[in-house]
Amino acid sequence: MKKRVFEGIATALVTPFSNGAIDYPAVERLIERQIALKVSALVVAGTTGEAPTLTREEWHSLAEYSVSVARGRVPVLVGAGSNSTAEASSRARAAEDAGADGVLVVTPYYNKASREGLVRHYEEVCASTGLPVIAYNVPSRTGVDMGVDVLEMIAKIPNFAGIKEASGSAARCAHVISYFGDDVPVYSGSDEINLPVFSIGGAGAVSVLSNVLPNETVRMWDAVQKGNLDEARELSSAVAPLVSALFSEVNPIPVKALMSSQGVIGDEIRLPLYPLSEDKKNRLAVEYGKAVMKIKGIIRGRR
Repeated sequence: MKKRVFEGIATALVTPFSNGAIDYPAVERLIERQIALKVSALVVAGTTGEAPTLTREEWHSLAEYSVSVARGRVPVLVGAGSNSTAEASSRARAAEDAGADGVLVVTPYYNKASREGLVRHYEEVCASTGLPVIAYNVPSRTGVDMGVDVLEMIAKIPNFAGIKEASGSAARCAHVISYFGDDVPVYSGSDEINLPVFSIGGAGAVSVLSNVLPNETVRMWDAVQKGNLDEARELSSAVAPLVSALFSEVNPIPVKALMSSQGVIGDEIRLPLYPLSEDKKNRLAVEYGKAVMKIKGIIRGRR
């Protein structure tokens, strides 16, 4: 059985910007809030953190700063993926030097690597670091879909530590969990399928939703672990319209727009991502309000 870097909810943290630079005081506030509200781990410089628009210097500084703020209270995983195996390996080493607890490594995008190429990619990245390496499968963004045949090969690597499955398919997650059991931790990478993944033995989620509802997302996970499936279903139903709104445009445009409207971060997002329309901002605000009210009702009803 693989040692798990974390179980439960890891927030895929947004990267706040101010005047074109990373807003480090806002990063600190976000991290402190997430830890206070009991998330299990943090993922920085991932897709939600706009990693493709960060310079190498920004990426390294964000990793170091996040680790220093977390102070070991929760694991910090750093996005270290690239479509260059050499670059991904270099970033994995740099994340280790920065004090990270693990790295999240997306399948190489655009190159459309073969099965053998994917296996060699993860073998080399894993060999470059002593950190746990979690693969990130998101075919809608990368153009390549990692199947169980690839996972079967890389699961043998000692520091390979699981997969973030962001195909959006609960059936795919069920297949991987059934095939590997506890040998390969499977994390939901799509908030709309968190509940089914939790219910069939998933190790948790790397969540966008928990940027705005951290405690509530954790509560859903905890409810499943305690066998309170009715409560978990109610919570999942309560947040479903909000989750849909959070993905009405490509992530992280909507979640940053919602957090900005709440005064949590500034409204900056980097091109080629573009600010959300007013109509969609309004929908987000409405769905967030509804979700909060429904959750309060669920909690009151279970006291």
